[in-house]
Amino acid sequence: MPDFAHESLHHPGLVAGVDEAGRGPLAGPVVAAAVILRVEDCPQGLDDSKKLSATRRAALEVEIKDRALCWGLGVASVEEIDRLNILWATMLAMTRAVAALGRDCAHVLVDGNRCPDWSYASSAIVGGDAKSLSIAAASILAKEARDRMMVEAAGRHPHYGWASNKGYGSAQHLAALRTHGPTPLHRRSFAPVAQLVLL
Repeated sequence: MPDFAHESLHHPGLVAGVDEAGRGPLAGPVVAAAVILRVEDCPQGLDDSKKLSATRRAALEVEIKDRALCWGLGVASVEEIDRLNILWATMLAMTRAVAALGRDCAHVLVDGNRCPDWSYASSAIVGGDAKSLSIAAASILAKEARDRMMVEAAGRHPHYGWASNKGYGSAQHLAALRTHGPTPLHRRSFAPVAQLVLL
């Protein structure tokens, strides 16, 4: 289970955790979250968002927002993903999330194997959402925020099953792409979409 061991390495000062949701889907933005938790008032049960049920994630999202010292979200659009590529769009979303905290951080813990090119002292932690409570909290906020965006988008584009697949390449999504073609929310730089655009 995640703990505060990585955060404690960088005290004194505020330590933020950062994670993203939506690197792999064929449609929709990539969303990052940054969270600075209060050690003395941390929600119980924080973990990698992928390991939690939808009900548990939703409940923890409310707790995190209520009890964290601060939190922020950053979004990189489909247009930015196609222009920059998904890696650099993810770095942009993370940078925006930390800026949205509105607080200076002594250190930023980033889930993954690299940090954005920014001015913050930071550490990349592979599998960080299962090791750091701050990153775990960020993973929950990022996933919940992005899932809501895709459910809302599903109302405008009902054929693709985004309410359930959240833009990932499920059988329903791929079949709808072949039948109806891509929408403005599809990532044209991603191979399954690019192949259809070139037909």
